[in-house]
Amino acid sequence: MKKRLLMIIFTAAWLWGVVELPAVPAAQAAPAFSDIKGHWAEDTINRMAAKGILSGFPDGTFKPDEQVKIDQFVTMLILSFTDLHPNGSRSWKEDFMKSLSLENQTILKQDYRYFTFNASPVGYWAKDFIEIANDLHFINKDRYPNFRDNLTRVNAAEIIFYTLQETEFLEHSQFGQKMAQQYGDIRGASEREQKFIAEVLVKGIMIGYTNGTFGVDKEITRAESLKLLERLTDKTKRIEVEVSPDRLERIVPTAHNGTKVVIFPDQRMWDIYEALLEIGKLRGANHDLYETTLRLYKDQAEKDAVNKQTGNSSAYTEEAAIWLDPNYNTYGVTIRLRDGSLARNQETIDQFANQLFGYNAIAFRDLFQEVCASVQENKPVMTRNYTIGHDQINVLIDQKEKTVTFSIAAKK
Repeated sequence: MKKRLLMIIFTAAWLWGVVELPAVPAAQAAPAFSDIKGHWAEDTINRMAAKGILSGFPDGTFKPDEQVKIDQFVTMLILSFTDLHPNGSRSWKEDFMKSLSLENQTILKQDYRYFTFNASPVGYWAKDFIEIANDLHFINKDRYPNFRDNLTRVNAAEIIFYTLQETEFLEHSQFGQKMAQQYGDIRGASEREQKFIAEVLVKGIMIGYTNGTFGVDKEITRAESLKLLERLTDKTKRIEVEVSPDRLERIVPTAHNGTKVVIFPDQRMWDIYEALLEIGKLRGANHDLYETTLRLYKDQAEKDAVNKQTGNSSAYTEEAAIWLDPNYNTYGVTIRLRDGSLARNQETIDQFANQLFGYNAIAFRDLFQEVCASVQENKPVMTRNYTIGHDQINVLIDQKEKTVTFSIAAKK
C-alpha cells in the first residue's frame, strides 16, 4: 500500500510538476475545474479530462487558454487512441487498431508491446510518445527542432493530416483547397502547409475565424487542442461540411460509418452514381456502396468476412465490383470468376451497362460475356483496348486468380 502511495505521488509530480504530463492516473468522473464554467470548450474539457487526455493543475484550475507545447499535443494525440481503465491502465482502442495498416499494427504489437502509456522515467519525458507517433508516420520528428515550442495551428494541421492518412483517408484535395482559399491569410502558408489546412477543413476538424482568417501562425490553447483531438477521434463531433450539387459535389458514405466529399468530373458520372444506389439492390442485402465502389458479394458470410478485415488485409474479397474513379474520370467492372459468380451478378452488371452505354450496352455485354467465358475455359485472352461508342475499354486479366477488370473511359 505504501509503495502504491509513493507511485501515485510520483505520477502526480509528472502531471502537475516539472513536465506536466497530459494524463491522469486512473479513469474518473470529470473533475470540477474552477476556471472553465461558461467556457466555449467546457463540455469537451470535461469529457477529455475524464478520459485522462489532459489533466488540470493542483490549484483546481485547468487554464484552458494557456498555450500547448508540441510534445504535449503529440502525447495527447497518442492517448486519444487509447481506453483508460478503472485500474489506471490503458490499452489501444479496438477501432484504432483496425484502422491501421498491418505494418503499423505490427509495430505496436511488437516494438511497443511493453509500452505503459506513461512518461519516460529516464531522460526526456515525452520521448516514447514522440517515437510512437514517428514510427506510425503521424509525425516526422526530424521536422521539429524543438518539441518544447508552442504548437501553432499549422503544426496541428500537419500532424492531423498525417494521422488521417494512416487511420482514415485523405479527402478530395480540390474541395479542400477551395475551402482554404476562403481565408484571407492562407497565402501566408506554403503550398505544402495549405495542403494540410485544406484537409483539416474538409474533414470538419478545424475551422477558420469569424474575421475571415484561418490563423496560420496562431498558437493553439489547451482547450483548442482537446477540441481538435475529440473531432479527430470521434467523427460525430466533427463540423458538418456543406456541399453543392450544382458544382457536382456530394457527401458519400465510407466504411465504419464515415463520410467523404467527392467531386464528380461531369454530369454523366454524377448520374451513374445515382444509378448505383439502385442497381446494388438487385443483389438484395449482398452488396454495399462505399465511396464510389459498389461491392457485390456471394452471400452474407462473404460480406461479413470482407468487412471484418483490418488494415490492408485482402484475404477475403467481394466476388464483383462496379466502380467509379472521379479523379481520373473512369468507370469499371471487376469480376472474380468463382463458381456461380457470373450468373449471380450478370443482371446487376447489365443494368450498369445500360446506364453507362445506352444503346451501345449490347456491345459491352457481348464483350463482357466473351472475355469471361474465355477466362473460365482457360483460353488465352490478349489484354487489349476495345472501342464502344464514345468510350475506350481496357481489359485486364489475371488468369491465375480468374479475375477480369474492364476499365472504361471516354475517348479523348
